[in-house]
Amino acid sequence: MPTSEKAKVIEQAKAWYSGSVGVVFADYRGLKVHEVQALRAQLRDKGGEIHVLKNTLFRIAAGDDAAKMPSDLFHGPTAVAFVHKNETECAKTLVDFAKSSKKLVVKGGFFSGRSFTGADVESLSKLPPRDQLIAQVIGAVAAPLSALVGTVEAIYAQPIRTIYAAADKANEGTAPAE
Repeated sequence: MPTSEKAKVIEQAKAWYSGSVGVVFADYRGLKVHEVQALRAQLRDKGGEIHVLKNTLFRIAAGDDAAKMPSDLFHGPTAVAFVHKNETECAKTLVDFAKSSKKLVVKGGFFSGRSFTGADVESLSKLPPRDQLIAQVIGAVAAPLSALVGTVEAIYAQPIRTIYAAADKANEGTAPAE
């Protein structure tokens, strides 16, 4: 039976987990306090937050999803980044921080019921942001439609242009009106 402090941590972790679209696990050994605070600030700006939790308490908070996560994510000291908004931006922040600090190691992640390895999280970080992907999809759908509209417009406009050209040519041969 967990103590009251552990129960509070579990409830808070449940709230963080239920409000997130995914989580990223990282080994934070060797990071100094100011480095962790800098990482927290960067993640907060991108729509995420990172917390150091006991592995067993996180597994209890994750409920049934914990069984879907690989057990190697829960070995050693683990920081859990809860991603609330933009998966790619948060993953990019974590991967870039890991590359620059050489102390943080991204172990893996869990998004939409699917487990990610550290390499998968790095690949996720290389994707464009969600807004940019949506814009690209809309552009890909809209481009053929714009071309179709232009073609249909040309089909209707061509006879009108021909009539105007014939009328202009007919008016050239007549004397100007007085």
